Amino acid sequence: MFRTLTVLAISSLSLASCSSSKKASGDSAAPNTLSKQEIKDGWQLLFDGTSTKGWHTYGKTAVGSAWQVVDGTLHLDASKKDNWQTVGGGDIVTNDAYENYHFKLEWKISKDGNSGVIFDVQDDPAKYEHVWHTGPEMQVLDNDGHPDGKINKHRAGNLYDLIASSSEPVKPVGEWNLAEIIQNRGKLEFKLNGVTVVSTTIGDDAWRTLIAGSKFKSMPDFGKFQYGKLALQDHGNDVWFRNIKIQKL
Repeated sequence: MFRTLTVLAISSLSLASCSSSKKASGDSAAPNTLSKQEIKDGWQLLFDGTSTKGWHTYGKTAVGSAWQVVDGTLHLDASKKDNWQTVGGGDIVTNDAYENYHFKLEWKISKDGNSGVIFDVQDDPAKYEHVWHTGPEMQVLDNDGHPDGKINKHRAGNLYDLIASSSEPVKPVGEWNLAEIIQNRGKLEFKLNGVTVVSTTIGDDAWRTLIAGSKFKSMPDFGKFQYGKLALQDHGNDVWFRNIKIQKL
């Protein structure tokens, strides 16, 4: 019995030592950091877990007070409303623009909540009132609680109002979802929790037909660009983001 317990204790210590060695070597990255392999592959963090550096509210020079950094997450506190958005909120966009890239983040939505990740945004508020006047959206949603969950092409992971997801690997409210947008020389792919849910081409006849049949048909520059800034949407509901990163292709 004593010998068995001793062997088990030694085994446990060995496993703990291996685990510590992996962490020390950078094989697995902590939240809002990059692993050694990601750094080698050219990934860049867009959120450091402690500040809103690298972002600004659309049409402004800084991020509004409703966007708060809490426990390593970028949280929109939507407790105070301003019409369909938030007092001190608004959509926030990256300071930098991107063309061909692999973009990743994790999101968690509040009960009955709605938000989105918008890309190819033209940061020109004098010409475009909202980020979605130019940029398409990967939907972030509580499918079961928000009214948009009953609308085809408006559910989580959809290319909003253009293409419905081929499947729905979304996790329940309160759990983190890994979202990926891969845009490379006109090819567009969405992944949700590791599953490809949308695959299409930007700018061809089929793309223009999709827009013509959507709520964006009256916006002449919507979906026209294959470069621009990335935006996180304030739709008047609490939402959390973390592990925001990008790799230029």
